[in-house]
Amino acid sequence: MAKIKKAYFCTACGYEAPKWLGKCPSCGEWNTFAEEVVSRGEDSRQPSFASAQASVRPVPVGEIEETNYSRMRLGSAEVDRVLGGGMVQGSLVLLGGEPGIGKSTLSLQLAISSTGIKTLYVSGEESPQQIKMRANRLRSGDGECLVYAETLLENILTQAEAVRPDLVVIDSIQTIYSRAIESSAGSVSQIRECAAMLLKFAKSTGTSVILIGHITKDGTIAGPKVLEHIVDVVLQFEGDGNNVYRILRGIKNRFGATFEIGVFEMRGEGLVEVANPSDILLTHYDEPLSGIAVGAAADGIRPYLIEVQSLVGTAAYGTAQRSATGYDIKRMNMLLAVLEKRVGLKLFQKDVFLNFAGGFKVADTGLDLAVVSAVISSYFDRPLMDGVCCAGEIGLSGEVRPAPRTYQRIVEAARHGFRRIVVSAYYKDASALPKGIEVVRIGRIDQLPRAVFGSGAED
Repeated sequence: MAKIKKAYFCTACGYEAPKWLGKCPSCGEWNTFAEEVVSRGEDSRQPSFASAQASVRPVPVGEIEETNYSRMRLGSAEVDRVLGGGMVQGSLVLLGGEPGIGKSTLSLQLAISSTGIKTLYVSGEESPQQIKMRANRLRSGDGECLVYAETLLENILTQAEAVRPDLVVIDSIQTIYSRAIESSAGSVSQIRECAAMLLKFAKSTGTSVILIGHITKDGTIAGPKVLEHIVDVVLQFEGDGNNVYRILRGIKNRFGATFEIGVFEMRGEGLVEVANPSDILLTHYDEPLSGIAVGAAADGIRPYLIEVQSLVGTAAYGTAQRSATGYDIKRMNMLLAVLEKRVGLKLFQKDVFLNFAGGFKVADTGLDLAVVSAVISSYFDRPLMDGVCCAGEIGLSGEVRPAPRTYQRIVEAARHGFRRIVVSAYYKDASALPKGIEVVRIGRIDQLPRAVFGSGAED
């Protein structure tokens, strides 16, 4: 075998050096250099799938034949929706999330419930007996699942070539290592090399592969950033460990829309799909309460209603506190500044706390009106009108802009019995509005109190 050539690369900027350096001369970061293989000879131990690739030549883009990707139904409507209608054959999917959030549970549940799909479940963290214990409490189906406890990539690829499954699940990529790299499993070099070899295997054989990935303390997927570039799909499994609801969010998808979400409920028998998230995110109170507003949100093409809770009180220690759960604190501070400037609220002397029901994390700018409505309601200690919700984005000058997919948000609000929805005056749509709901249009944020506290806002 030819001699293996190695070099050191900065994981932050990609700078190459012949030896390890403490500080990167390009970006200035410390302790970011990792050893990687630059080139190596052909290894006879590699599986024969590498020779299955046919020789190709460059062709004009106009001469390329269009093909429809064949998708596999994984037995879960929520997962299939996030993937864009099912899992494309030969695709490489990366599933990340916090420890204990349910990544292994979801993957095993898909493996044993997918009808007509043969799955090879590779575990580098658990024994077959532990996987059997989990499978006994999950809802099983007609899927054929083969369990293989191994961490050496060459052995995994050899077994996959012999078994020829439709789907391979790697739990997790941080525990897999290759003989071609001398570093330990979980290092930058190992993760990058193993992901590249698995991608080559998936594309050459048409076998779909799911990689389960760990995340760091700041919430990013552990390993080099190139790992997310290599794979076809990146899914993030989110949720609060103290809450039973989980969100599967699409971050990257080469075969469908991004930022789709799937909602699950964690139960004793596994993850159960939540077909209507609005039902779990809305609370029905016996009497109206101040500081509570309902916003019509949208993730991807899926609209849902969510409850926004706010508490505004006098600052006890001179310096006002700002806290947000499930929402970007910087955007909340921006909205509070707009309220001070354009509406005249004295919020610099007030503590402001914001919370989204259900433990959801939202980044939809179309919820700006709902956030501001909840803050105004708590500031004046006055509940909003019954049956009103909001959907709109707020600019720095106090203008109300249309939220993406406003029409779908209006339909979702009407479907749940809301009688009034506040949207932007600049929203123009010729589609027929649903019956039973009044659409109130406002152009500036100072028109919001009249729209949510009483009639008199112009439609």
